[in-house]
Amino acid sequence: MKDVWGYLFKDSASYDWETKSQLEHAVKYIPNASCIECHHNLFPEGITQDGIVAHIYYEDNVKKLDLQCISCHLDVGHYNPNYSHAKMVGIPGMGHTTDTDREVFTEATPVTTFTDYVEQIPGTPVSFKMVAVPGGVFRMGSTSKEPFHQPYEAPVRNVTVSPFFMAEVEVTWDQYWAFYGNTMSEGRTSPDEVYARNANPEVDGVSGPTPPFGFPDQGWGGGDRPAITMTHYAAETFCQWLSLKTGKKYRLPTEAEWEYAARGGTETPYFFEGSPKKYSKEGFWRKLVGPSTEVISDYAIYAGNSRNRTQEPSAVEANPFGLKNMLGNVMEYCADKYDPEAYSKTPEDVTNPIVTTGTEWVVRGGNYTSDASELRSAARGSTQHDAWLKTDPQQPKSIWWYSDIRGIGFRVVCEPDSSVNAN
Repeated sequence: MKDVWGYLFKDSASYDWETKSQLEHAVKYIPNASCIECHHNLFPEGITQDGIVAHIYYEDNVKKLDLQCISCHLDVGHYNPNYSHAKMVGIPGMGHTTDTDREVFTEATPVTTFTDYVEQIPGTPVSFKMVAVPGGVFRMGSTSKEPFHQPYEAPVRNVTVSPFFMAEVEVTWDQYWAFYGNTMSEGRTSPDEVYARNANPEVDGVSGPTPPFGFPDQGWGGGDRPAITMTHYAAETFCQWLSLKTGKKYRLPTEAEWEYAARGGTETPYFFEGSPKKYSKEGFWRKLVGPSTEVISDYAIYAGNSRNRTQEPSAVEANPFGLKNMLGNVMEYCADKYDPEAYSKTPEDVTNPIVTTGTEWVVRGGNYTSDASELRSAARGSTQHDAWLKTDPQQPKSIWWYSDIRGIGFRVVCEPDSSVNAN
C-alpha cells in the first residue's frame, strides 16, 4: 500500500536516494530470500578465506541473529565482479597510503607553554591541532527543567576540571591509518596475548588492529573524516601508541572533561542558542510542523543535515573553546565506565571525577543519525558491546573493530607536562 501511495502521489525526483541507499534503510526492503534466489552457492570458486568464515557464520546464525546479506555486502549493486573482503593493505585511498609527496616528521612538536599547538607524529606525514582548554568549575548534568532531560543526567554537580589539551576534531582516518600501518597485527595472536603485551608497550611495542572485514569507512571517504567502527580498546591502544611516538601523555577524555569542553563555558542545553524543542523531531507537534534546522546546522552534523553519513570537520563551526564536532558527527568514547547513577554517588562538589567500575563505557555527543534532543551537552550514552558485534563472524569476536555500529569514534586529550604552566 505504501508503494502504491508513493507511485500515485509522490514525485520520485524529491526522494533522497542517497540516504535510502544506506544500510539502515536497505535492510527494511531487501529480504534474504531475494539474494538466495540467485546465490544458491555461498562458497563459489575463488571466494576468500574471510568470505568462507563469514558465510559459515551466516548459515549457523541467520535465524538467531536475524542477519541479512546486505549487512555485509554493502556494495551489492552487482557492478563489481571482483568484489572481495579487503584487507586494507595497499588499497589506494583506503588506509595507510604510501604517500611520498608529503613531509615525514622526524620529531614531535615540543610544548613548553599552555597554548594551542599542532602535533606532529614522528615517522608519518600526519599532524593535527590540539586546543588548550583552561581549567574551571561548571555545572555538570541537567535538571528536570531542561527539555528531554533524563534521570541519569542528574543530580547536577559542581565539577572542577584541571586544564588539559584536547584535539580540535575527532581522530581522523589519516591519523588512524597511520596507527594501523605502524602497529597492525595478523590476527593470529589471541586477545589475551594482545592485552598482556599492550600492558607493557615500552618493552614489546604496541600491538595494533587486525585487518577489518570490508571497508570500515563505509565508502564515505577517509582523509579528514572521523575514523569510525573501532572498539573502545582500539581507541585506548591508539592513545598508547600516540603517547609512545610523541613522548607526551595522550588518553581519552574523562566524561567530566568531555562535557566541560563541549559546553565551552555555557550553561544552556547547547553551546549555541536555541531550545532542544525547537530543533528536535520528537513530539506530536513536530509531526505536523517540522523542526528548525537554522543555527544548529552550523555547529552539528546530525539526522537533520547529515544525509546519513559522517562529514568532514570543515562542515561545521567551532564552539567557544575552538573545538569542532563536539556535538554530532560521531559519538565519542570517554575514559569512564558507564553508571546511570554515577552522579548521585559523588558529592555535590567534586574535582576531576572518573568512574572506573562497570561493564560498558560512556559515549558522548550523539552522531550523524541522532535527533537534536540527543545532542544536548548533558546527554549521556553508553557502548553496547555485544549488540555492536552481532554480525562479527570471528571467534573470538574482534577486540578491534565493531561490525554493527558506524557512528562511533573518539578524540584525544593530552595532559600538560609538569613543566608547562597551565594556570
